[in-house]
Amino acid sequence: MDISEVAKRTGVPASALRYYEQKGLITSVREPGARRRYSPAVLDQLALIALGQAAGLSLDEIRSMLSPGGSPNIDRRLLDAKADEIDAQVKRLRAMSKGLRHAAVCPAPSHVECPSFQKLLKAAASGALEKRWGKTRGQPTHK
Repeated sequence: MDISEVAKRTGVPASALRYYEQKGLITSVREPGARRRYSPAVLDQLALIALGQAAGLSLDEIRSMLSPGGSPNIDRRLLDAKADEIDAQVKRLRAMSKGLRHAAVCPAPSHVECPSFQKLLKAAASGALEKRWGKTRGQPTHK
């Protein structure tokens, strides 16, 4: 397949295909003066690249999981570490969501008067927001 066909079939711009090739993620066969041509296996390689990027892997990390022939050589430890990072991010986002929901329904006349909201502000400023939500199981309390 030539570069335009690969771009059309995958939605990956030709410029990205050239970049991936430059970074060693995919390979093409090219005769002097001719357009780049790719084997059908490039479609699977591009799918793996897209999956890796969606998971937050860098192109260098993705490249390390592609053998010279392009078949996957998955680093299970790297995937496990990335899953841990995603879990931590989900935990932070859940804490933020719970804090925003509390602020939206807080019965205090003003958020300045809400002890829970003030604690959230202090926790956010100190970086301890994640710890606070973990201890209270996501249920802020009014005093």
